[in-house]
Amino acid sequence: MPPERKKPVVRKAPARKPNKGKKKSNRFLTQWKIAIAGILLILLSPFYYGYILKGFVGTWRWIKDIGEDPNYRTYESFSIKIPKKYTIHGIDVSYYQGKINWQKVKEMRDDDVSIRFAFIKATEGILQVDPYFQRNWREAPKVGIACGAYHFFRPKRDGKTQAKFFLQVVNIEKGDLPPVVDVESLDGVSPLRMRLELSDFLTYVEMKTKVRPIVYTGLKFYEDYLEGKLDDSPLWIAHYYQPKLRLDKSRWKFWQHSDKAKINGIGHVVDFNAFNGDSTAFEKMIIK
Repeated sequence: MPPERKKPVVRKAPARKPNKGKKKSNRFLTQWKIAIAGILLILLSPFYYGYILKGFVGTWRWIKDIGEDPNYRTYESFSIKIPKKYTIHGIDVSYYQGKINWQKVKEMRDDDVSIRFAFIKATEGILQVDPYFQRNWREAPKVGIACGAYHFFRPKRDGKTQAKFFLQVVNIEKGDLPPVVDVESLDGVSPLRMRLELSDFLTYVEMKTKVRPIVYTGLKFYEDYLEGKLDDSPLWIAHYYQPKLRLDKSRWKFWQHSDKAKINGIGHVVDFNAFNGDSTAFEKMIIK
């Protein structure tokens, strides 16, 4: 007889201890500890408090300035702050602004601010003529904007030669604003040489036009190289984003206070200027 077959023994799988999530919990706690440590390091860092303090001081200064000078406010249409103490405003343009619709420029108004005058770049050095000068010089006066032409001065070049070149391009007539010479850098020459060439330019233009030219420059350049040297010349000073020009009011005629204005009819941002005086004083600036 065949041997009796035994029933197979069924072995139970060894019982596993339930996973209580210790490893996962430990990893989670470790991550939190690292995060908290990082936050504490930031909060305890002097750089963090320095950053917060800087932001606080900046905000406080902004609030303080607004509180102290309510006449310096934002005009949404022009996208800049404009000093409200001045009633006559204008722009200055060059080829950078491209083709301008001067009718739209004239029609633009926000509250009590509109464009009354424009200074237009004509020449630079002894060879360069602004490609948009003739068009701007012709079209802006048609809509009733008072215009003045300006020359970008190069101190390395002979001042009298630059003056002759400027007057060959620009025909200055009655109804115009005085001509302007724009001097912004030394171009590698000494301050004395710059002033000599500039004086030659001013003397020649005044001799030919019977009008003393306006000198345009930045406030720092004026303080460093021209202060006390141009007492007989009207000044046009660039000093941006401030409620007040840091210069005796008796010394300047025009203030370029922003270079970021948006003007209807112009595709690029524009310099914005204020005239130091009322309508009567402005009319006296016009060549008769």
